[in-house]
Amino acid sequence: MSGSSQYRFGVLAKIVKHMRTRHQEGDDHPLTLDEILDETNQLDIGSSVKTWLQGEALRNNPKIEVTPDGRFLFKSVFKIKDGKSLMRLLKQHDLKGLGGVLLDDVQESLPHCDKVLKNRASEIIFITRPNDKKKILFYNDRTANFQVDEDFQKLWRAVTVDAMDDAKIDEYLEKQGIRSMQDHGPKKPLLPKRKKLANKKRQFKKPRDNEHLADVLETYEDNTLTQSNAVQEIKQNN
Repeated sequence: MSGSSQYRFGVLAKIVKHMRTRHQEGDDHPLTLDEILDETNQLDIGSSVKTWLQGEALRNNPKIEVTPDGRFLFKSVFKIKDGKSLMRLLKQHDLKGLGGVLLDDVQESLPHCDKVLKNRASEIIFITRPNDKKKILFYNDRTANFQVDEDFQKLWRAVTVDAMDDAKIDEYLEKQGIRSMQDHGPKKPLLPKRKKLANKKRQFKKPRDNEHLADVLETYEDNTLTQSNAVQEIKQNN
């Protein structure tokens, strides 16, 4: 990028960072561009950069929200402002089966996040995602809590199935005399068997339209057989 472009995007980055910081500190009232430039100590920018910020850069930035009167706000991931709204968000995710919420998104969206999370620690479950070590927040539904027998816990921890596929697990269960898992899991669809057609002798059916000529046809057939027999006898005598 040219020097002027680097300068422009440097001014924009400073504005977005300031808007995020003030949002996290609880300042949620919108600001005009002049107020933003004043708070970020950038009143000395040129008119072309100011026009670019006002008409294009801030309006198209995914982290900036524009009010109907042309003022600017930080656009967070979630619309939460206190502990109640945070718990409402986590409950909705739990009820709808949407899973947890990233701690990074909550820290960006919730003012005074550390204080709120400390006060609501007993209502939230924190899980660290193994692939990138990021923390996920879940709603701690106390109605789903139940006591698990210690013997069952020991058996559960003693079984390792990380390197086993479904076939090996089925084989192991069958050796242990456990067959209750056979009725569970996806079943292969059974293809319908094709019925074999019975070999039936074809029977010649007389046309129904000639039923009234049945007697005539029989007489004709008898006369034809008689004549052919007579011709054969004559040939044999000669």
